[in-house]
Amino acid sequence: MSKSKIMVGLVLLVYISFVAFQFNSSNYFAASLDAILLPLITLTYFINNPKPELFFSLFLICYSIADLIGLSAKFDNDFIPYSYYYYIGNGVYIVAYLVLLVKILRSLSFLHIIKNFKLHIIVLMGLNVYIAYVLQVIVNPYVEMTNEYFVEIIYNVSMLLVLSSSLLAYFYKDDRKSLFMFLGSLAIVFSEVIGVAYMYVDQQNLLNFISTSLTLLAFYFYCQQSSFNNEEINQFHQINN
Repeated sequence: MSKSKIMVGLVLLVYISFVAFQFNSSNYFAASLDAILLPLITLTYFINNPKPELFFSLFLICYSIADLIGLSAKFDNDFIPYSYYYYIGNGVYIVAYLVLLVKILRSLSFLHIIKNFKLHIIVLMGLNVYIAYVLQVIVNPYVEMTNEYFVEIIYNVSMLLVLSSSLLAYFYKDDRKSLFMFLGSLAIVFSEVIGVAYMYVDQQNLLNFISTSLTLLAFYFYCQQSSFNNEEINQFHQINN
């Protein structure tokens, strides 16, 4: 059996174990398994890709490190103040999203997008403002107007910029690679929204299960897009070119 199949099997085993612990209300073990899912996916990606994409690799590494920092906080909360884990962990998540944003933007022509997608940009800006507002409304009762509040804002903005840029990239390219990037970004935004609801509103097992499942789906799409060729253009673009 190949290493990649072993790793995929291990990821599925960890995910199934997470589900079992989550619905048995064993939150500590469920959270621990949740935290190692992305590092395992990252390792699987590097095993399957001898020549990985630079920015996508940095995104996976940063996201995995942030998840592991969250796991460390559960084991070491008495020794190091939780605020250190909060700022460092969320800072690394923000860096991960910004790296992914750079990866997407590098392939776009801004002049073409501004010229041809004015209405799309306006609608996306309105949608981003609304989603960011909803997220802050959820968080407001639980986070005071401190540095944490601004970290939440930066986190949400960076995540929504990834979603918007990936959608514009799909409009611009209209190929499978950009489609899977957008689907991954859409799934991860829904995962984050549900994760916020689970963390701050109601810690129902179902909410955490959906959030983690969407994150897993997001990284499936992300890893799939990395296997597509950048020059893979649909027939419409081929005819017009």
